[in-house]
Amino acid sequence: MKLYLSSYGVGNHASQLLKLVGKSGAKVAVCGNARDWSSDLERKAQGMKRDLESLHALGFKAEALDLREYFGKEGLVQKLKEYDMVWVGGGNAFILAKAMKQSGFDAVIEQLIKTGQLVYGGYSAAFCAVSPSLRGVELVDDKDAEAEGYESGEIWDGYGLVDFYPIVHFRSNHPESDDVEKEYEYIKSKGIPLKTFHDGDVYLVNGDTKLVLR
Repeated sequence: MKLYLSSYGVGNHASQLLKLVGKSGAKVAVCGNARDWSSDLERKAQGMKRDLESLHALGFKAEALDLREYFGKEGLVQKLKEYDMVWVGGGNAFILAKAMKQSGFDAVIEQLIKTGQLVYGGYSAAFCAVSPSLRGVELVDDKDAEAEGYESGEIWDGYGLVDFYPIVHFRSNHPESDDVEKEYEYIKSKGIPLKTFHDGDVYLVNGDTKLVLR
């Protein structure tokens, strides 16, 4: 399994991302569905533009892929076989987890990501969504966030690709950092295994190698 999980954006270790993907001009699917809760279309567009540009700057052939196109349908696994990496942007972790569930991303995880055929990269919500649980994230993200086409109800399970609770935007110059401090104190009080990540930090998994890059 190959994971590149950042607190914000590509982070400070882009060279390690290039090594992990290990292919010049690799094709990357970029998912911005964690922002689907927002009605600010301009802000959403700018977020996708920023993600695409940061990946293009590294030499990747990056293009947008909207998980909503696969809600209730087959085909996401086959589509992502065309790519070397899926990159997932930040936003609301609960909305992202729902998008993954409704699009069949769980099958992508089992068939492509866990087997090492597809690199999973991303930041913020993308990191939270692959932790064991989203309980505690509600102190930062709106657990009741809604978006057109999304199922109602709460979702609490993460995909468990990492075995700890990630505290992203920890003590960083980020708008959510004050709320993140409350999240950190809560998770710590519960005795849940955690790791903190300042913006710029990265968690990298390459097979049996697992590194926190500061």
